[in-house]
Amino acid sequence: MGAADLVPGVSGGTIAFVSGIYDRLINGIKSFDFGSLRLLLRGRFRELFARIPVLFFCALGLGLLTAIFSLSRVLTGLMQTHPVQLWAFFFGLVLGSILLLMKETWRWRAADWTAFIVAAAVTYWLVGHDVVQTPPTPIFLFLAGAIAICAMILPGISGSYLLVIMGKYQQVLEAVNHRDFASLAIFVSGIAVGILTFVRVVSWLLRTWRHVTLVALTGIMAGALRTVWPWKEVVSTRLNSKGELVPLLQVNILPSNAGDIGLALLLALLGAGVVLLLSRLSPDHRDTPPKSA
Repeated sequence: MGAADLVPGVSGGTIAFVSGIYDRLINGIKSFDFGSLRLLLRGRFRELFARIPVLFFCALGLGLLTAIFSLSRVLTGLMQTHPVQLWAFFFGLVLGSILLLMKETWRWRAADWTAFIVAAAVTYWLVGHDVVQTPPTPIFLFLAGAIAICAMILPGISGSYLLVIMGKYQQVLEAVNHRDFASLAIFVSGIAVGILTFVRVVSWLLRTWRHVTLVALTGIMAGALRTVWPWKEVVSTRLNSKGELVPLLQVNILPSNAGDIGLALLLALLGAGVVLLLSRLSPDHRDTPPKSA
């Protein structure tokens, strides 16, 4: 998940989904509620730890931080020197996830196909939308945080990519670089409200209409393939913290080098193989519906 979140356009939620921890992640986040806050304020830590899956989040957090700190420079370098090959690997990873989920939810009816097509079409349109210039006001920064974190929860959609579309990526980046803690507090508040609200919606959908929800999530990943297409052309750039120009917005193009196609295909197959390996290593991949907290 940490490695996936380092690549713009790739969602860590996809990895959580195919590795079989998606339900546990949703329910774990859902456990952070007012009841947990009351236990914390009263110092009843034993009851708090029984309510919140602390070991799960510690293991997940350790894995995320390990990937971020160990792979950050590697993936950044590969993005600059071998972008087609890196995107091809993640394209295969997402495509393999889609095929795996279609196999596991194979009993598709007309309603399921409708949910898949609608979810895929909306996601395809959304991730290809032009950048929208929104006012640099606190309310829009708050909403951007809430929307971005909701996207990160869904497999296939990158929250950072939505920040680019909403015209807030640069603003958030500048707030981090300039230590603008007031703006960061507003943004983080939006994240907190968004995640605590949206996980309840996702949990309820998985509990009530699990099959059609899984089909719709598969459609979201299918539509999001647009963001991980290997061949891209940079249409706008930004300055990173080191003063270097890096891509901000890109458009998909057709491949022009036959050699690139062959290597990209091999790496895409490797990405799909990683998904199958993750699935086989996860004994509880076919999770039971989440229980209410």
